[in-house]
Amino acid sequence: MTEQPRPAPAADFVTRVGVLRIDHVGIAVADLDAAIEFYGRTFGMRCLHRETNEEQGVEEAMLAVGPDPAGGRVQLLAPLSPRSTIARFLDRNGPGVQQVAYEVEDVAAAAEALRARGVRLLYERPKRGTAGSLVNFVHPKDAGGVLIELVEKPHPER
Repeated sequence: MTEQPRPAPAADFVTRVGVLRIDHVGIAVADLDAAIEFYGRTFGMRCLHRETNEEQGVEEAMLAVGPDPAGGRVQLLAPLSPRSTIARFLDRNGPGVQQVAYEVEDVAAAAEALRARGVRLLYERPKRGTAGSLVNFVHPKDAGGVLIELVEKPHPER
């Protein structure tokens, strides 16, 4: 019988994985312009950044929640094609929360620490995310059905 590794204390886990805070909540939408307008009109959110990410197959907008742009954010994700991950999500679930994103100090180191704990990630190496960030995702089957995104903010030298 093989002995399973014992979980490290929570403080050690945070130190090794480098989780800093919740970065944003991602919401899948069919129409990005309509969603931006709705969140602005209804909740007073304003669009901080908008871009097309061909690699991820999405058009996205990052919205500020509240007056502090460094505070909470909502990411709206619309599919670029019917074959994109977000299009498949919308087909299965309809619009709604698609992911929770945590900011980490170093996405590659966080992925390595998680893999050492037996957690699967979707990518072997980080990919480009919003506004030059680096991202990877924890497989939802290893996170209680929640797609967790790990986000490393862009560095000036990148």
